[in-house]
Amino acid sequence: MLADPARSDTVRPLRPQGWAHGFVEVTTLEGQRIGIGDLKQRVNHGVVTSRLVLNFFDGSLDDETTVYTQDRVFRLLTDHHVQQGPSFPKPSDVLIDVSHGVVRTRDEAGKVSEAHLKIPADTYNGMASTILMNLPSGNPATSIAIVIGGAKPRIAHLQSTVSGKKPFTLGGVHREATEWTVHVDLGGVAKVIAPIVGKEPPDYHVLIGGDEDPVFLREEGPLFESGPVWCVQQVSAAFP
Repeated sequence: MLADPARSDTVRPLRPQGWAHGFVEVTTLEGQRIGIGDLKQRVNHGVVTSRLVLNFFDGSLDDETTVYTQDRVFRLLTDHHVQQGPSFPKPSDVLIDVSHGVVRTRDEAGKVSEAHLKIPADTYNGMASTILMNLPSGNPATSIAIVIGGAKPRIAHLQSTVSGKKPFTLGGVHREATEWTVHVDLGGVAKVIAPIVGKEPPDYHVLIGGDEDPVFLREEGPLFESGPVWCVQQVSAAFP
């Protein structure tokens, strides 16, 4: 990972992000489609706003808006993540304000609670795939911080390693994607207790296509604590 001179764990934008609009679908591991969504990204005066909205067929919603800068290094400014509906047993509405070190949580009754947290410079909620696409070629591993929201928010780490190549087809043509295995390191006492109480999250698997011009293809993993493993992947429009 290329480093900020002031720190050793922030990531430089080797491939700065621009305006984009992509389409995704949510499926089970068995391939059943359970939702569709849009990924929209805008850049204004050096500030990137990325929003991923997943609309589930049962009426549920997963809506995450991530705002960051990409000058010398990637810097997360805010991340607002909302989950609600039957697919999410525990509704969630969490806003992370990095510059003020504040995590705001809104409960089901609309009550807002606020907690202060020392948030590291390499915190990249909502940016995992962007970070993976901006690592130098040949980099086999990286680690970034994330904020886990809730009544008592805390810092965890995503430890990502290249686990190999995975074939896929595009218009009938065979290609290969790089598969990253992403492990959630809870840290501290939680790291020891989680496997015992059965709450240690499973590893995520992220597929990135291309080398010089990488692109996000697919992610496999739970969207909420103790949730099932679902797949979010890019799709294209289909016409009759």
